[in-house]
Amino acid sequence: MIIYPAIDLKDGACVRLLRGEMSQATVFNTDPGAQARLFQSQGFRWLHLVDLNGAFEGKPVNGEAVERILANVTIPVQLGGGIRDLKTIGMWLDKGVSRVILGTVALRDPALVKQACQEFPGRVAVGIDAREGYVAVAGWAETSDIKALDLALKFEDCGVAAIIYTDINRDGAMGGVNVEATADLAFHLTTPVIASGGVSSMADLEALKAEEDTGIEGVICGRALYDGRIDPQEALALLSAPDAQDAEETD
Repeated sequence: MIIYPAIDLKDGACVRLLRGEMSQATVFNTDPGAQARLFQSQGFRWLHLVDLNGAFEGKPVNGEAVERILANVTIPVQLGGGIRDLKTIGMWLDKGVSRVILGTVALRDPALVKQACQEFPGRVAVGIDAREGYVAVAGWAETSDIKALDLALKFEDCGVAAIIYTDINRDGAMGGVNVEATADLAFHLTTPVIASGGVSSMADLEALKAEEDTGIEGVICGRALYDGRIDPQEALALLSAPDAQDAEETD
């Protein structure tokens, strides 16, 4: 299972929001490039970037910060926030982003997601952010009447690299990840699922690891890494270990 350190970008700085509220932002680093280098030096194999301003405005806003990160690391990067058309997808992939995350457009224009998967195979993920089980978009400012699973099922056969599932009420609140909802979603899909929102301790990572067989292939971790509640080396060792079933088969 892969752990993705999160770098959420607001006004050029690395921040964490509380339940997606832009007014509830804590700045953790004003140098995104340095933060990215630190995560790479700690042994992480991927980075998860979000252009928060872009998510609200519907277009890239923190482009300079993203490019600074790309210039400072060699590990792959996935990026979401304000990516709403094929031109923007192509632009970011050309600049060195390994995988783009489509969120708002996945709800509003599923055909575009499918086209993007055809044009950029293996490089498109879908971000599904849910509030009480229903999909929220536009920087979480709008909640739809579509359930997370119903939206995810639309992309089962089009080559989406992963579904990134976030429980908004848990995000940044340090209250624990919604393991049950994430595992339930993963169980009903063939597309791999990446868990997000609320990871606050090693116990959360252990609980997700225990559900790996449902199809959870990764977890995004933000505030708990920044404030030291999760030790990078411990987390990497736990999630890279074979699961119990694999160990039994090896025996």
